[in-house]
Amino acid sequence: MAEAAADSSIWLRRETACAKVNFGLRVLGRRPDGYHLLESVLVPVDLADEVSVEVVPSPVSRVDFECRVAPDAEGVDDFPEGGSNLAVRAAEAFLEESQRSLAVSLGLVKRIPVAAGLGGGSSDAGAVLRALNALVPDALGPERLASVALSLGADVPFFLGQVPARVEGVGEKLSPIRDFPALSLVLANPGEGLSTGAVFEAWDAFSPALTPVDPGSTLRSLSDWLELDPGDSARWKLGLREVLENDLQEPARRLCPSIDRVQQALREGGAEAVGLSGSGATSFGVFASESEAKGAIRQFALRGDGWARLARTLPAR
Repeated sequence: MAEAAADSSIWLRRETACAKVNFGLRVLGRRPDGYHLLESVLVPVDLADEVSVEVVPSPVSRVDFECRVAPDAEGVDDFPEGGSNLAVRAAEAFLEESQRSLAVSLGLVKRIPVAAGLGGGSSDAGAVLRALNALVPDALGPERLASVALSLGADVPFFLGQVPARVEGVGEKLSPIRDFPALSLVLANPGEGLSTGAVFEAWDAFSPALTPVDPGSTLRSLSDWLELDPGDSARWKLGLREVLENDLQEPARRLCPSIDRVQQALREGGAEAVGLSGSGATSFGVFASESEAKGAIRQFALRGDGWARLARTLPAR
């Protein structure tokens, strides 16, 4: 929501930047420019950063940035600073594309761990673009805003809307899912970060030995699963396990073997299905109820390594 500060020439907007999990991820190939063609289902969850954007008219454009870790954050040990932060790069890209002369001050409260496969940096960037688009509504149209988002990263266009969506291409093709169910999840991480670039490099090295993926397989599995009756527990769980297939899991495991230990802990804690989010190293378990998810978190805490936290999928708004 935008609000005027004491000085009417200053405008402020606050945004919630949600994390995401991938309900399935298939890598369909690699373009000549190095970008990978993907097929995935991205679902926002209630783990979120807080972003504030203040805009002031200025003869020279500039972006100021301040970031702090929230007191209740788990697994957030560090974050990119200055021009390397995607939130800053998003503001700079917006100003460059719009050719507006503005001073932008960004405030970021981090809860989403970095290099965890949860899209924290991309979500922050999306929140900055949403805020600037609302504060300067005549600067960019929807197509130019989406183009700026994609230039920052494959997940950023998704975070302009933050609703469950089928994602194809290099992240630019989005189809909202209006009927995605509300689910209780446990996000669990072995206490290690994974570089997305490194995981894709490992996939490139590993992929010649793989059977080619059938385009549309994740999306068909999702459609079939959404039509199942949750009361038919066995079929529902089997369908969900098929949905959660992630082509990046094997290369991620090679770089971070402790992913296996975390996923086994989720299964032992009662998860109905377990998946890897994005390029990892965070896995997530889907649980029948919030109380069962909380019980699994208590069991995970007794192991004494990494972190685990409750999360809930967020519906389309």
